[in-house]
Amino acid sequence: MSYLGKPYSLKGLTLRNRVVMSPMCQYSVDAEDGIPNEWHYVHYTSRAIGGAGLIIIEMTDVEPDGRITNRDLGLWSDDHIPAFRRIIDQLHKYGAKVAIQVAHAGRKAQDANPPVGPGDVPFDDTYKTPRALSTEEAWQLVGKFADATRRAVAAGVDTIELHGAHGYLIHQFQSPNSNKRTDEFGQDLSKFGVEVIKAVKAVMPADMPLIMRVSAIEYAEGGYDIDYAIDLCRKYRDAGVDMFDVSSGGDGVSAGRKPGNIPGYHVPLAVAIKKALDVPVITVGLIDDEKLAESILGSGNADLVAIGRGMLRNPYWAVDALRKLDGKTEVVPQYERGY
Repeated sequence: MSYLGKPYSLKGLTLRNRVVMSPMCQYSVDAEDGIPNEWHYVHYTSRAIGGAGLIIIEMTDVEPDGRITNRDLGLWSDDHIPAFRRIIDQLHKYGAKVAIQVAHAGRKAQDANPPVGPGDVPFDDTYKTPRALSTEEAWQLVGKFADATRRAVAAGVDTIELHGAHGYLIHQFQSPNSNKRTDEFGQDLSKFGVEVIKAVKAVMPADMPLIMRVSAIEYAEGGYDIDYAIDLCRKYRDAGVDMFDVSSGGDGVSAGRKPGNIPGYHVPLAVAIKKALDVPVITVGLIDDEKLAESILGSGNADLVAIGRGMLRNPYWAVDALRKLDGKTEVVPQYERGY
């Protein structure tokens, strides 16, 4: 059996293979109420039928003004739970395990009036000027992350991913470029993320792992580097993160620090965090070829491989990849004639 096809276990989570569907916003909530609709049902169910081991449902926000746009998913109300549960039940039916990426866009919330963030500096000159959160409001948002996580658990998820990357709220608090506060959330730039982690762990089952997506380097002028990220992730690990989903950037206009967009360009960053902290990692970044995915896993550079654009193009990426690597893999009975 290929490395890609081997099951993977972490705490109470066991995956049928090591293929992850990366979280990718669909901007398709036509009713603008945060509730997933038939598009999301078909979109995610087809990837479960297509063989993915873990499906991470796209960025799902903890309050209405935490969305990138008003057409994004949310979990700020118990009214959202049934629609998520309907999708998750189907994904389980076809053998996939499921996460929801719990998040807040912070100053990158395009439809909020105004958006909020650690300070009052906009992301760039195309974004609105945010309102700086008070200390009390920052603590309230910690609680909203916990509330959204509780709802995700009630909807049936197998794991949670916190979004601490790509310039969204947790990332904004952890970055020296965007967090100039003087209160407790500015004196320790990891504090907001740490408190969110502690809060969500308190409402998760004890055997459910917590994943966190991180930007391992920033691209903007003066942005942090991998050593800073390792120190940050050490604090997040100690607070309760069980696995890191390693990405990069999203913090501002690139100042020439961005690596070339070549397949697997995040792998060295994932390796650095994995080796420094002895934690399992997911790697991502234009990994569309099954041979590259197999090489990454076989060399021990990552524990899971996340497929993004490749799985948008082909819902059955996992089945096709595993058949090429192993000569066979399970497919749903309705599609057996195709193989």
